Amino acid sequence: MRRIRVVAGLIPSPGDPSRFLVQQRLPGASRANLWEFPGGKVEPGESEAQALVREGEEELAVRLSVGRRLWRTEHAYPDVLVELQLFAAEIVDGEPRALGAQALRFATPAEMQALPFCEADLPLIDALVGGTVPTR
Repeated sequence: MRRIRVVAGLIPSPGDPSRFLVQQRLPGASRANLWEFPGGKVEPGESEAQALVREGEEELAVRLSVGRRLWRTEHAYPDVLVELQLFAAEIVDGEPRALGAQALRFATPAEMQALPFCEADLPLIDALVGGTVPTR
């Protein structure tokens, strides 16, 4: 099975640190229309932080400051094994735009539970709701 390394950012709303940026995948993509945390694949030669900064620029049109790793998991989809790492991140320049997604929104972890998320993210959302994952 193909294996990919993916990074995502837990990006708080500038006006409300209890809400975090999430994005809805494009209709034609794998796991179409599902919600996820912003981020993407780590390319060869990149660190996780470099990948997250690049993805912020390419997919959201923002510059991110990447902090520490908050969470890690592996999830096997039928077509790929995903190693997902979540990092604390903040927008330091720009307003997020949905360049690589069909929608963006800031949501609380409880609101995220009502959205159809990618399976790899579900344990993370439960941990955020339960307070076992730090948000900074």
